[in-house]
Amino acid sequence: MYYDGHVHTPFCPHGSPDTFETYIERAISLGLKGITFTEHAPLPKTFHDPAPDKDSAMAYQDLNAYFQKLHEMKNKYKERIEIRSGLEIDFIEGYEEDTHQLLREVWPELDDAILSVHFLKIDETFYCMDFDEIVFGGMVERSGSLAAVYQNYLAAVKKSVDHSFNQFQPLRVGHITLAKKFQKLFPVDFDYSKEILQILEAVSNRGMSLDYNGAGLVKPFCQEAYPPLWVINEAQKRKIPLIYGSDAHTVKGLGQGFDTINASAKLTTPLLLNRTK
Repeated sequence: MYYDGHVHTPFCPHGSPDTFETYIERAISLGLKGITFTEHAPLPKTFHDPAPDKDSAMAYQDLNAYFQKLHEMKNKYKERIEIRSGLEIDFIEGYEEDTHQLLREVWPELDDAILSVHFLKIDETFYCMDFDEIVFGGMVERSGSLAAVYQNYLAAVKKSVDHSFNQFQPLRVGHITLAKKFQKLFPVDFDYSKEILQILEAVSNRGMSLDYNGAGLVKPFCQEAYPPLWVINEAQKRKIPLIYGSDAHTVKGLGQGFDTINASAKLTTPLLLNRTK
């Protein structure tokens, strides 16, 4: 029995049309004790989506329909599985106040939220760093080195943890080693452990948790969880809660990587954001 705390939905433009019902029925068949739907939250209205397909997040006008569908699913399946309403929130440097405003607006609906970095700024231009290996290679070229991309990404993750959204604070940090998605094509020959440990210290100090994300294990150019085992071990030394997430964008992706992640990892259930629920 385990909990999948990072699942996408048909509201995701780069996902699949698989229905909420098929996700939930599959979760039940897998024996999951709970599931959080964490669709990509709408991007700030003044932010230009840098993904080539302009499909990074759900549309703002779909928020109400998204939460309404989750209410329906909670009622329909309340006797069979726990379902939580969530969002994956992008931390975008320079757009913190826009993100804060979105969190204020959706907070009454949220049981859970993940704070993730997908967009990196290089020379005043944003890139969707995990879109594909071509975009990532362009980022390396524009930055001057692979190490510079990692440093940029890890610095952004650290800023996301340090930033305060006051009472509207997401409690989990998403896939903190997403920069390794294409590591088979862009092998790492430098040490970034200092930056990772600084992030873990900040996560611990803020009482946040980590997304133990199985998606990297099925990515052909990664084949490793986000984050890898050594980071998980360091997180556990600091008693940072670990929340397994499949990061599924299809029904087939539910539970992906779970049988490969480290068996000694002490996984837990996400804390409720609104404790009165």
